Parts: sequence; structure tokens; C-alpha cells
Amino acid sequence: MLNKFLIEKHVKQALEEDIGFEDITTDNLAGENDTLECSLNTRGDGVFCGKDVFEIVFKVLDNQVDIKFYFKDGDNIIKGDKIADVKGPARAILTGERTALNYIQRMSGIATETRKYQDAIGGYKAKIVDTRKTTPCFRIFEKYSVKVGCGSVHRFNLADCAMIKDNHVKFAGSIGNAITKLKQSISHAHKIEVECDTLDQVKESLSYGADIIMLDNMSIEEMKKAVQEINGKAIVEASGNVNINRLKEIASTGVDIISSSAIVAKAPTLDLGLD
Repeated sequence: MLNKFLIEKHVKQALEEDIGFEDITTDNLAGENDTLECSLNTRGDGVFCGKDVFEIVFKVLDNQVDIKFYFKDGDNIIKGDKIADVKGPARAILTGERTALNYIQRMSGIATETRKYQDAIGGYKAKIVDTRKTTPCFRIFEKYSVKVGCGSVHRFNLADCAMIKDNHVKFAGSIGNAITKLKQSISHAHKIEVECDTLDQVKESLSYGADIIMLDNMSIEEMKKAVQEINGKAIVEASGNVNINRLKEIASTGVDIISSSAIVAKAPTLDLGLD
């Protein structure tokens, strides 16, 4: 669940960006006492996400705006469904409409795409997770949307987990050197993940006590061999060349996690409108 004080802080910046010093259209058409009634509807099928954010946009503008929701985050919605009734001061509703829709269209689109990916894994144990390929300053909303879509989140930022990638290995000299140095410095509460392109790297990572091993751009046969080699001694993540059509095959190798930037970076927005 998103903390409301974080939502409000972000929303205020978004409204400042969109409104500038004045909504010259609305403020010169609607009087202070004018009211408006409208409904939030979906023009496509998907997973609804962003209820609190939508509401806070209008509450920041005017606390007299009243919203009655008929769906909650994570609910499936079908084209034509009325998601909410909105009524209150016309100025606040007309001024906040676009910003509120920008949030929930993006968030619902990510939740919808994530649900498709997780469902495509079928009955296998693997979980679909996101990456750090997110929109700058919008990450909290994108990762929340992944969770709403029944996905799982990878590290939120660079302080969450130590991840040794190929450039780190080159800098440190070897996987072993990198893991050894990190274990001397980081907290006992942090895990260490290593990106591996080959079975030899998998073996080296295991021997130095990696907590998570990422199989990067490996073939299905290579992944199967790596999972057998790891044999439960570390969490196994598959990454690279992941698309919705390959998910079940990748999951069949026995990996624990399948990470993909596509559930966020390539998710289309869900068509929602305030009518």
C-alpha cells in the first residue's frame, strides 16, 4: 500500500507542473460555487489501479470533492464499467481531471500487463518481477502497480540489494573478489545477487556464497543445467530475452524469479475517462 503522504507530495508537484499559476480555461468559465457531477469509466478491459492517487489529486485541489468508488485496486474491469462517481466543485474537478487520469491510466496499464505476464507462467512456481528500468520520479507508483497486478518487485533502489553485474566483475577482477569485498562491507541484512552468463560463473558465485544468481540471456538448456547446479543453494532468477510467449518455457526450467522490464517499460496505458 502506498503511503498517502508520499502520494500527496508527488501529486502536488504534478499539479504544479500542469496548472502553472492558473487554469485560465476553467477559472474563467466556472464560478466558485459551481458544481459538477461526472463518472469515471473504463473504455477497455484490464486491472484497475490507482484509487488513492486518483482521489488525492482532487482532495488536494478541494476537499469538498466527493468520490464514490465501485472498484478497488486489483479488481478486473471490463469496457463500459463505471469505476466511480465524482461530484463537487466544478473548478477542482475540471482542473484535476487530466492529472488524475494520467496517474491511473499509467498505473492500471502496468497492473494489467503484469497480470498478463504472471498468468502466462501458468502453474509453475516462478514469479514475474520488475526491474529498475522505470520512469524517473514515478517508480513508487510503477512498482506499486506491479504488485497490484500480482507481480513481485525487484530491488526498489541501489541500497536494497547488492547486484554484481558484468562491469562490476571487470572492475573487481573476478566474481569472487567482488563478493568477498561486498561481504566485508555491507549489512548482514542485505543479499548479494550476481549476474551470470555462463555455468562457470554460476559455480564461482555459488562457491563464494551468493544469495541470488541471475541467469542472464541463457538458453533453456543452460538454465536447466544451472538450476540443477544451484540445487536450492541460492534463489535463481532468469533475465534477458524475456517476452510473454517464452514465460512458460522459462518457468519450466525451475527458476524462482523471472524479471522483465516489459511489464513497466512496454505496458500500454489503460483507456479510462471522466465523463
